[in-house]
Amino acid sequence: MSANLLAGRDVLLVEDETLISFLVEDMLRELGAGSIRHAARLSIARELIAQNTPALAVLDVNVAGDLVFPLAESLVALGVPLLFTTGYGRAGFDARWAAAEVMQKPFNLASLERALRLVLKDPAHA
Repeated sequence: MSANLLAGRDVLLVEDETLISFLVEDMLRELGAGSIRHAARLSIARELIAQNTPALAVLDVNVAGDLVFPLAESLVALGVPLLFTTGYGRAGFDARWAAAEVMQKPFNLASLERALRLVLKDPAHA
C-alpha cells in the first residue's frame, strides 16, 4: 500500500452509512489523505464544497435515497477527480458516467488503492 498516494489531499467523502464512512476514512488515511470531510446528505456535501473545493471526492451513489449524480456534475465542473462507490454495481448509471471509476461495496484497501490510482491517473497503477 502506498501511504503517499493521496499526499495530504483534501478528500470529500459522501456516504450516508456511518460505519462505512469511518471504514473508508481509515483506508483513505492509510493512503495518505490529509483532511477528510464527511457528508451524509447531499445538502451537506454542497455546503462543504462551497467552503472549500476538495482535491478528490469519494461518492456513494445513493445517499439517503438521493442519487449523487447532480453533485458529481458539479464536482466535475470544478475539476475534482471522483470515485463512485455502490452496493448495486453499475445498474442505474447513465451513459454520461460510463467511463467513471466505480467501486463495488464491500471493498478493501488494496482495491480502493487501485481505483484511486486510476482516478488520479497515477502511473504506478496496476
